[in-house]
Amino acid sequence: MTRVLLTGATGFIGHHVLRELSKREGIEVVAVSRRVPEPGQLPMWVRHVALDIAAPSARDLASLGDTDVLLHLAWSGLPSYKSLHHFETHLGEQYRFLAGLIRAGLPSLVCTGTCFEYGMRSGELDESIVSDPCNSYGFAKDALRQQLDMLRATHPFESTWARLFYMYGDGQPATSLYSQLIAAGERGDASFRMSPGDQLRDFLPVEAVAKYLVGLALDSSGAGIVNVCSGQPTSVRSLAEKWIRQRDWNMTLKLGHYPYPDYEPMAFWGSTERLNQIMNKIVS
Repeated sequence: MTRVLLTGATGFIGHHVLRELSKREGIEVVAVSRRVPEPGQLPMWVRHVALDIAAPSARDLASLGDTDVLLHLAWSGLPSYKSLHHFETHLGEQYRFLAGLIRAGLPSLVCTGTCFEYGMRSGELDESIVSDPCNSYGFAKDALRQQLDMLRATHPFESTWARLFYMYGDGQPATSLYSQLIAAGERGDASFRMSPGDQLRDFLPVEAVAKYLVGLALDSSGAGIVNVCSGQPTSVRSLAEKWIRQRDWNMTLKLGHYPYPDYEPMAFWGSTERLNQIMNKIVS
C-alpha cells in the first residue's frame, strides 16, 4: 500500500488528481486542508486531516511524516500574481511546513511550480534555463524550490518540481478565461469580451495535468525540475474559438476589450522533452 499525502485536494487541480489516483490500485490517500470539507467535497475513500499549513504543530507533522510521497498543490493568494503576500507571508509558511515534514521523515516530495519562474522569456522554455521570475508569485515559487534544494543537502529526500503552464477544465475558478467563456455561452450571450488574443501560450486540459502529476508522484520520484505542459504554442484566441465551436454556440469574440497582461511575454511555451522521457519510462 502506497500512502499519498495530498494538499490542495479540494481545489481545481486537486479534484482531478483524486480522480486519477482512484484509478490506481494499492493507494491510500490522506488529504490535508485547513477546513473540514463540505459533504461530498472529498470521496469517501480519502482520509482527511484538518491542518493549517501556516501553523502546523510538531505533533501533526510527526503523524504525517511516515507518508510515502507528498503531492503538494496548495498555495494561497491566487490569482493575484503580483501580490507581495506570496513572498512576504506565504513563502515562509510553505517552507516551514515542507521542511517540518521532511525532518519528520517524509522521503519523497512532488511540488508544483509555475512557468512564471522563467520570467519574461519568449519562445520554447526548457528546464535548463536559469530561472528569472518577474512577478511575486513566480519569485516565491522559485525561492521555495531553491530553499528545498538547500535543505536536501542536510536532510536527503527525493524531489520533483513540476512546473505547471496553463490549464483549463471543469471546476476552474470563476475568474479564469475558460470559466468566464463557458458561463457566457451558457447564459446565451451574443459576444464575449477578451484581450486581442494573439498571445501564444501552452495549454493543457486539467485531466492531462492530473495524470502527469500522479505519474511523477507514484512512478518517478526525484525527477528534479519537469515542465508539465503540451509543448504546443497556441493562441488564446484560437483556443477560445475552439471552445465555442465544440459547443456550437452562436457567440462572437470582442477582441481587444482588455489589454495584454503585463506580467508575461507575448509568446512562450514549454519543452516536453524531459516530461516525455519520464513518462515513456513509466509506461515501459
